[in-house]
Amino acid sequence: MIQVFDNIETLNKQTADLFVEKANNAIKANGKFTVALTGGSSPAGLYTLLASEAYKNQIDWAKVYVFWGDERWVPIENEKSNAGAAFNDFLNHVPIPKKNIFPMWKKDMEPEAYAKEYEAILEDHLELGDRFDLILLGMGDDGHTASLFPNEQIILQEKEKKVAAYYLAPQEMYRITLTAPLINNAKQIVFLVFGEKKSKALYEVIEGARNSDLYPTQLIDLSKGNVTWMVDKAAASKLSL
Repeated sequence: MIQVFDNIETLNKQTADLFVEKANNAIKANGKFTVALTGGSSPAGLYTLLASEAYKNQIDWAKVYVFWGDERWVPIENEKSNAGAAFNDFLNHVPIPKKNIFPMWKKDMEPEAYAKEYEAILEDHLELGDRFDLILLGMGDDGHTASLFPNEQIILQEKEKKVAAYYLAPQEMYRITLTAPLINNAKQIVFLVFGEKKSKALYEVIEGARNSDLYPTQLIDLSKGNVTWMVDKAAASKLSL
């Protein structure tokens, strides 16, 4: 499903409402809500809204378990850390127990080793060991999502692992990420995409020829009915809606 909004403020409000709905439904059904957060600049407005007085009292945060879709292998206090940004904008401002938060980073560990440990953490907390209630994702103007980057075959072809770490040579750093098979298994996936710079990639992912090596977001299966695109008019400008 594609929802197109006139402005980012309305997009963020509708996404915050959806977040609250999914959280409360999961807590009512299973006693907990598992969510993977996204990084980059896209979710900042959403996170600030969820931490506001209008929203933060609508969720029983003691029953929320927070993970990430991907991360740069840097300490949380590093300005490039997705987790660090989420703490600053969101998690430090809601009453969620620290034991319920699982950043994709651990001091004095190699990224590949922590990817295995993180996978075990997911197996302990997710429904059936591999099913999130909600995964939030962004999309780069190169068509990547999470740390599934164009032409990075080691991660794009991963079929067995739930979490993987690899060295991304163009960025000269390690990344750790949920894999496409795990993402596709989520009950709900929500993409936040806005800005004219994203319009070509969004068109290619949704309406273009299948080429997931070039546009890795195509690895996310849109046929299962569990994906919602929250986009603004600028990002959607090339779509035939």
